[in-house]
Amino acid sequence: MGYVTAVPDPRSESAAPARSGRRSLALALLCGALGAAVALLSTRQRWSEGTATVAGGSFPLTARGSDVTGVPAALAIVGLAALVAVFAVRRAGRHLVAAVLALSGVGTVAAALLGASDRSALDDQAAKASGDTASTVSAFSHTAWPYVAAAGGVLILLAGLLALRYGRLWPAMSGRYERGGAPRPRRAAPAVDPDRPEDLWKALDRGEDPTRMDPA
Repeated sequence: MGYVTAVPDPRSESAAPARSGRRSLALALLCGALGAAVALLSTRQRWSEGTATVAGGSFPLTARGSDVTGVPAALAIVGLAALVAVFAVRRAGRHLVAAVLALSGVGTVAAALLGASDRSALDDQAAKASGDTASTVSAFSHTAWPYVAAAGGVLILLAGLLALRYGRLWPAMSGRYERGGAPRPRRAAPAVDPDRPEDLWKALDRGEDPTRMDPA
């Protein structure tokens, strides 16, 4: 009894990379855009709080993420720009931009985690409130927003890793224009011989005026 060997369908094999490219592209765009938005939004929220003691008593102090550190917001913008720039370059340039995207995510995570324990912004407020440059904040605590910013950095990092892994399958910007910026020349229309009726009918089909004579 003979065995029948199944022959793989070449169309299904060629379609698999295309499906992977589309899925990874959609996921990278979602992760990159969402991560940048989350990181930017988080830096506008209250990250830390404490109490300053002055002669008249004590009063609460709070600091937003942008007061603590501007690195997460800056790197989120860099990551968003890199996500867009991925489609403007190819080959080695695409890998380089994808690496910048991934590193932006790593930097956002690191800066957000370090900012969770940073007391300098509140200490500066306490020194201004008391008039004593050596005064520091007491009862220091932080909120969950630094970790939300770090989560946004993780999403940006994931987008960069997807770009590094599947970026070669993603589309690039149209190559309609050459590197010099000039559009490619249009193909010249075929000459019309007025003595040949078939040429006249073809010119009419193309929307041309067959009675117009080309200059010598």
